[in-house]
Amino acid sequence: MAAESGKIDPMHQFEIAPISNGGFEIAGQAITFTNSALWMLLTLVAVWVFMQGGMKRELVPGRWQLMVEGFTGFIDDMMTANIGAEGRKYAPYVFSLFMFILFANILGLIPIGVVGGHPFTVTSHLTITGVLAIVSFSIVLIVGFARHGLHFFSLFVPHGTPLPMIPFIFVVELLSFLVRPFSLGLRLFVAMTAGHILLKVLAGFVINSTNAGIGYGLLVGLPSLTLMVGISALEILVAVVQAYVFALLTSLYINDAVNLH
Repeated sequence: MAAESGKIDPMHQFEIAPISNGGFEIAGQAITFTNSALWMLLTLVAVWVFMQGGMKRELVPGRWQLMVEGFTGFIDDMMTANIGAEGRKYAPYVFSLFMFILFANILGLIPIGVVGGHPFTVTSHLTITGVLAIVSFSIVLIVGFARHGLHFFSLFVPHGTPLPMIPFIFVVELLSFLVRPFSLGLRLFVAMTAGHILLKVLAGFVINSTNAGIGYGLLVGLPSLTLMVGISALEILVAVVQAYVFALLTSLYINDAVNLH
């Protein structure tokens, strides 16, 4: 937490900073291991540990195995409902996407700041959410053209469109289609960034009012702390919902490529 003269910068938590002196250069650009890379690595490790712990295939499954099977079954059912039987082909990708976003969101909420640490939410950066959205959009394009060829463009002309309106509708539908990766990445980025900024602002109220005296602490700090607890619980819900929304929209976009809906 950056603080100077009692001021707390809510944007400091999103700063990407190198955590090692080593590195190398590519085309004159220094490449170093950053806090963002560290937390992405921690996210992958956490997902791997979670999956390994729940893949024992015991005859009588334990709670851990039930959780893993619950997540996999949930994504499998979602893909089947949105795409059909063929949706299971794309379930591994959507499941990986969902788990990475979910764990990245939750790890960024761990209160290690009380022991001097600094959690980093990688999904609060548009570069991360944008790349995830572009990968999903690229899969949609590859699947669409591989299955349908140039007939894939019929997706932008709804059935029953009057002939004179086809050029106008085609342009509108195409622009709407091209905006999808931007809206997909922005939605997750904005949701995670806004919540973390609000929590940091409230934390500033708590700290500064407490330092100002017991009166200010009771008048401002205590309500702010109570609000922080409530918003923290809400942020956990947002972390889950945003992972679900990203996976759901990805499955719907893949459905458009597979079934031309």
